Amino acid sequence: MLELGAGHGTFTDHLVAAGAQVTLTEMSEPSVRLLQSRFRRNPNVTVLYDKDGTAACQAGPVDAVVCISVLHHIPDYLGTVAQLIDQIVPGGAFLSAQDPLWYPRRSRLSMSLDRNAYFLWRLGQGQLRRGLATRLRRWRGVYDEANEADMVEYHVVRDGVDEDALHDLLDPAFQEVEVKRYWSTQSGLLQAAGERCFPATTFGLVAENRL
Repeated sequence: MLELGAGHGTFTDHLVAAGAQVTLTEMSEPSVRLLQSRFRRNPNVTVLYDKDGTAACQAGPVDAVVCISVLHHIPDYLGTVAQLIDQIVPGGAFLSAQDPLWYPRRSRLSMSLDRNAYFLWRLGQGQLRRGLATRLRRWRGVYDEANEADMVEYHVVRDGVDEDALHDLLDPAFQEVEVKRYWSTQSGLLQAAGERCFPATTFGLVAENRL
């Protein structure tokens, strides 16, 4: 399996526990060092430093590609996914989850609830100052290479991910492609309320049986 933008390896743990051999890519150098240390004794995990966003497209044939909250960090995510499709073997799969829905189709209420929930979660974690500082640097166009948060923020696609365009790109290459839209936030309390009352902010996509 190929996992793009593995971060600190949270989802990787599930893939490894399921018995997969996983190649990880990550564009944040501090995260790469953490991943290399974390999985250094596991022969089923390979970590690639993807500084320019091309390493994933050179990983070779794979049974599945996994993207967890990463496509909105790739400037040309549709072009990247098109290249990744060619690397998936017949019968293989593509999974994407936890990317924000395409902003132009979202309501003002959806966007406002999403952003306010983010800041409330930061406040609850005692990280409000850090979150505000990161956003201030973003608004000013300042990029701090030594700051791990900025290694991610610098690559964010500002309009989210066009889930319909992603579906249309994958549909001709897979037997079945399903998109599910849902509410998601970091706060457990807000998550419980949002699932019942709030509009969708996020989507998951599963493409199965590569043709």
